[in-house]
Amino acid sequence: MIKRHPEPLLWMLFSAGGVVSALLMPILLVLFGLAFPLGWLQPPSYEHLLAVLRNPLTRLVLFGLCMPSLFHWAHRFRHTLYDGLQIKHLNEVIAVICYGGAIVGSAAAAYLLWHVP
Repeated sequence: MIKRHPEPLLWMLFSAGGVVSALLMPILLVLFGLAFPLGWLQPPSYEHLLAVLRNPLTRLVLFGLCMPSLFHWAHRFRHTLYDGLQIKHLNEVIAVICYGGAIVGSAAAAYLLWHVP
């Protein structure tokens, strides 16, 4: 029996998270971090944002932004600790903490997105 390693799946999630974050995060940061607070654009009302968030497609897109981004962070952080800080003897512990955090964060995002009032 050949033992399969999860490394290709983790690299795939890392790549997907990088691409999704690079494409969607900048516009969200510009809108909600600069344009709306500085008055460059009229901010949407709370009721409008809630109505948009109630759409299942919006929830799916937001989850598709959160989950790969968390795995991107976990993979990058794991390899930073493993290679950059030379903590090779704690590889299994670091992997469990990093990817476990990404899984817990993804589950929390799913819970919060699917339980919108």
